[in-house]
Amino acid sequence: MIRVLVADDQAAVRAGLVLILGAAPGIEVVGEAADGERAVALARELRPDVVLMDVRMPRLDGVSATREISGFADVLVLTTFDLDEYVFGALRAGAAGFLLKDVDADRLVDAVRTVAAGDGVIAPRVTRRLIGAFAARRPDPATRPDPDALAALTPRERQVFACLGQGLTNGQIAERLAMAETTTKTHVSRILSKLGLRSRVQVAILAQEAAADGFSSPITHSESAGDE
Repeated sequence: MIRVLVADDQAAVRAGLVLILGAAPGIEVVGEAADGERAVALARELRPDVVLMDVRMPRLDGVSATREISGFADVLVLTTFDLDEYVFGALRAGAAGFLLKDVDADRLVDAVRTVAAGDGVIAPRVTRRLIGAFAARRPDPATRPDPDALAALTPRERQVFACLGQGLTNGQIAERLAMAETTTKTHVSRILSKLGLRSRVQVAILAQEAAADGFSSPITHSESAGDE
């Protein structure tokens, strides 16, 4: 059972989200919050698998709340606003996904399940802008990937790291690298730990920055299986 906390300051929207998720098999809504501070408090108390988070909320905004929650629960941001400051802010705060509120019910349920399974989700419209922004900008020296941290990755972890930068799911990575999906999840967890990051989306962003800096990891099937 996937346990979900819904955080949105509009009661009608929150009720609709609860209704959609509560009717989905395998999903249980364990709590509701009308502001960011309450969302953080309930997340710490209830320890949900996924927090569905609005961006604009009183007392504490969704980006700040995500930063506090993402260390112990996956956050899926759902908002009306697709402004770059919210997209980058939420993802850098550790959000595992970013969807817009015009998403249909089936897609929302699928996204919650995807995030709970350890994969990331980003709205297609946002993905295009995100990729465009990375392609257009110069890497910021202050946020450039730490060479020592990248050097600590094993050859197989470098391959998984590169795949994450391409936006592949755990299943797709497992298929491309010819290994079990559970092994992929283990590698993702180790990469997060070694790089000091909170979500696979942050890893994907870092991987793109690393690629821009010339860090590469060719993906082959000839790596020793012992490194898996």
